[in-house]
Amino acid sequence: MSPIRLPLRRILLALVSAALVAAGLTALSGPAQAAVPNRWGFALVNIPSGVPDPSHQAGSWPAAFSVNVSPGVVGQTFVRFPQIGGPGGIVHVTAVVSAPAWCQVEKWNAVGVDEVVSVRCYRFGGVPGFVPFTIVYEESSGPLPPGTHGFGYVAYNGAAVVGSYNSVLAANTVVPGGLGVWTVTLNGLGSPSPAGNIQVTAVNPTAPARCKVGGWAPSAAVQTVQVRCHDGVNNPFNTGWNLTYQRERAITGGAIPPKNFAYTFDLNPANPGPYVPAPPGINYNSQGGVNTVQTAGAGMRLVLFPRVGVLRDHVQVTAYGPGPEYCNLLTTWGTGGSQATVRDVVCYNATTRLDRQSLVTYTSEF
Repeated sequence: MSPIRLPLRRILLALVSAALVAAGLTALSGPAQAAVPNRWGFALVNIPSGVPDPSHQAGSWPAAFSVNVSPGVVGQTFVRFPQIGGPGGIVHVTAVVSAPAWCQVEKWNAVGVDEVVSVRCYRFGGVPGFVPFTIVYEESSGPLPPGTHGFGYVAYNGAAVVGSYNSVLAANTVVPGGLGVWTVTLNGLGSPSPAGNIQVTAVNPTAPARCKVGGWAPSAAVQTVQVRCHDGVNNPFNTGWNLTYQRERAITGGAIPPKNFAYTFDLNPANPGPYVPAPPGINYNSQGGVNTVQTAGAGMRLVLFPRVGVLRDHVQVTAYGPGPEYCNLLTTWGTGGSQATVRDVVCYNATTRLDRQSLVTYTSEF
């Protein structure tokens, strides 16, 4: 947790209200608006037991507390976010390993005052085993003030929506398609041109599963997203999943703070780069930096987020496209000189590295 204590943070928030207004991000006011997000936390789980990397964990808990993890059955890790237990919310995880593997959420719920998330990781073929992973939890309620920003999430259990948030308080809907395919509509969060970022994570407590963005159709009124899921090999699979849409908001739901966050959509993974994904709305940087993507080898992409790199920080990755491919992080990203260096995003079909489209999001605590 930051050395800045919560009371001081509230003072700082008050001091920057005028800056928020000038930026088109009107300061939140009132009981409902003040709770966007209500609670949040992230971590890099680099050990199976104990307190994981302190430089990559932060949350809305008091400064004296830390994330703690403990092992379960093979490949299973319980992540305890202190003092932020609450109803609902959303969780995303990304494996951080130089192997064809992924991590998925099994369940999450409040245990006393804490939020406890059960995560399980698998190698391709559905073989469970511990691998490091990033994890983010966030829960929101109430509207955001008008502006160019937008935020929403859907938690789907395989049969029904069990959790939902929409920053204009419109309905989010899910319509099943064929096996392992769903269409998600985020009403009222549309944009006149493609803008924002999407993260999707599989949720299944009994079987290996992985999910991705199969397609995305932005429009002025709604964001329409296709979710596709597969089993421990490459078969389409009906499972639960979590989806978050962010536009000019951090993946944690916040805006200022944090004032350092960015996201990008690697639409052209065959481009050796460095190149700048376009249009600008899919390549956002809260400090005006220009995010770039370039090749780092077959199936590996180096992503640079300039001007926003500040510890403590976090990264999530989601694969994009209609096929069974999936993506993770090859290793922990670097943070220094105000730049976050994601070295690398790596994508697979089965166990083979391939150049594939991916969505990457970064946020600092600050």
